[in-house]
Amino acid sequence: MSNVIILDTEILSDNWYILKRVTYEIEQNGTVNKQQREAYDRGNGATILLYNKENATVVLTRQFRMPTFINGNADGYLIEACAGLLDKDNAEDCIKRETEEETGFKVTHVEKIFEAYMSPGSVTEILYFFVAEYTREMKVTEGGGLIEEQENIEVLELSFDKALAMIKSGEIRDGKTIMLLQYAAINNLLPRV
Repeated sequence: MSNVIILDTEILSDNWYILKRVTYEIEQNGTVNKQQREAYDRGNGATILLYNKENATVVLTRQFRMPTFINGNADGYLIEACAGLLDKDNAEDCIKRETEEETGFKVTHVEKIFEAYMSPGSVTEILYFFVAEYTREMKVTEGGGLIEEQENIEVLELSFDKALAMIKSGEIRDGKTIMLLQYAAINNLLPRV
């Protein structure tokens, strides 16, 4: 049973996604408090780590991210696991579509490993995490994203050890990617050199 009552929801922006200011009452320790918070609703998403056991490699992407640029990331580019918004798809269909669009690999079997809120203090999005094995034969296009979505994505194939080292060096700073690489390490998905 929820101890939260929504009193008012005001749309502050619906330019890209929806930014709302929500006024609510919450009961905590027998006291009812009135609070106000802003929440950014961009929909839910999915992300995937493609891995090749035989070669001990992973496929990641590199693309420009404006918020990182304005927060001090020198060139604004991040190395990331493939990801996308669900739109009207379920998480599995979404990640299969995004994998082909972004990386050029057509995967048919994906394994959901967990789901997580990535920034629950301000963003409503829940992210569904997947892993899938890939082979050279699954490469059907160059990838790189969709022109109509103004995507310009570089596809990277890295040794698993190098990708893990890039977390420590700061070359990989994306939360979902770090979580997926650490999941792969903890669960011994790939051999380590």
